[in-house]
Amino acid sequence: MERIYLDGVSSKPIDPRVLAFAKQFLEQGYGNPSSLHSVGLEAKRVLENARTKVTKLINAESDRTIIFTSCSTEANNLAIKGTALRNIGKGKEAVASAIEHISVLNPMKELQKNGFSLRVIPVDSMGIVDCKKLDEALTKQTTVTSIMYANNEIGTIEPIREISAIVHDKGLYLHVDATAAAGHIPIDVQADGIDLLTLSSNDLYGPQGAGALYVKPGIKLQPVLLGGGQERGLRAGTENIFAIAGMGEAARIAKDEMAHETERLKEMRDKLIEEILTIEESYLTGHPTQRLPHHASFRFNHIEGESILLNMDMYNMQVSTGSACSSKTLEPSHVLLAIGLKHEEAHGSMVLTLGRSNKMEEIPTIVKAVKETVERLRRLSPLSQKGVI
Repeated sequence: MERIYLDGVSSKPIDPRVLAFAKQFLEQGYGNPSSLHSVGLEAKRVLENARTKVTKLINAESDRTIIFTSCSTEANNLAIKGTALRNIGKGKEAVASAIEHISVLNPMKELQKNGFSLRVIPVDSMGIVDCKKLDEALTKQTTVTSIMYANNEIGTIEPIREISAIVHDKGLYLHVDATAAAGHIPIDVQADGIDLLTLSSNDLYGPQGAGALYVKPGIKLQPVLLGGGQERGLRAGTENIFAIAGMGEAARIAKDEMAHETERLKEMRDKLIEEILTIEESYLTGHPTQRLPHHASFRFNHIEGESILLNMDMYNMQVSTGSACSSKTLEPSHVLLAIGLKHEEAHGSMVLTLGRSNKMEEIPTIVKAVKETVERLRRLSPLSQKGVI
C-alpha cells in the first residue's frame, strides 16, 4: 500500500523545491559567514538572503530582528531564559499557558531553580487561554510571558492579539511559539503585538537543523550559548548555511502559497473530521473551527493512543498521539489533561496532520483505516465493554 503520511506535526518532509535550492550550499557552500574572504562573504550573502525571506514571512520590522538557531527548542530557550535573565532586575516571575510545548515549560521550570516563580494559566475545554486568569496572574515582576500561537496537539489557535493587549497593558514582554502555526496561517508580528516569536525550519517544509527567533527592536536578551558572537551576539556558533538557506526558501514558498494551500487543506480537514466523528464514542479535541487548517485531532474511548499509532502504521499511514509513547513518560499528554480530560480519556488520542503531499482522494482510505483500527483495538481491549476480558 502506498504511504499516506499524516504526522507533519512531528516532522515534515523537506519540500523538493527547497532541497533543490539548498543542496548547492551543502555541496559547495563551505564558507564561514564570519570570514572576510570571498568564500566567506558569499556564505554571508546566503545567510542574509535567508534572513530577509523569514522577515517577510512574519512581517518583521527588519532583517536584524531574526536570529537563527539550530531548532525551535533552542529558540524557545533563548527567548525564555534570555529574557528572564537579562531582565532579572525587574522581577523573577514567568508565566505560561498550561498547554505550552515542553520546550517552553521545561526552561521555565529550570528558571524556578534560580528562584523564579512560574504561574501556569488554565485553558478551557477547547484549549483557549483564559484571558481573565492571564490578566490576574501578570504583575510588575513578570519578566516573560509565553503563549503559543496554535497548539501542535489539538490544533487550537489562540487569540494572540487579545493576549498581547493584556500583556502590553502592563508593560510586559510576550513570547509566542509559532512552530505549529507558521506557514499555515498568516502571522504579522507587528500587527499581532509580539515581542519574541519562535519558528522552525522543518515545520515550514525546510531542512531539520535550523530554527529562528524574532526579537522585536529594543528587546534585550542574555545569550544562552556563548562563543564567537554570531547572530548579533545572541547565538554563538558557525551558522548552518545549508539548513538556514533551506529555511529561508521554505519561508518564501510558504508565504507565496499559503492562501491557496490553506483553503485546500481546510476542505480535506473538514471532510476527515466529519467522517471520523461517525465512529461510535469518538470525539474531536481542540476548537471545532478556530483551529489550524491542516489539523484534525481526536480521542476514542476504550483504546490506547500508542496502539492506534502502531496499527495505523500497518496500513502504511503515519499518525501521532498525545499518549505515553510520544511523551516518553507513563503519563498522558499534559495538553489533554489541561483541557479537562480524564487520564483514561487522554490516553486514547490520535492526531492527523495533512500536508502538501495529501490529496482529497485519500480521505476515504484514511477513514476506512481509522475505523478498522478502532474496531479492532476495541475488540481486543479489556477497557471496552465490547472487548474480550
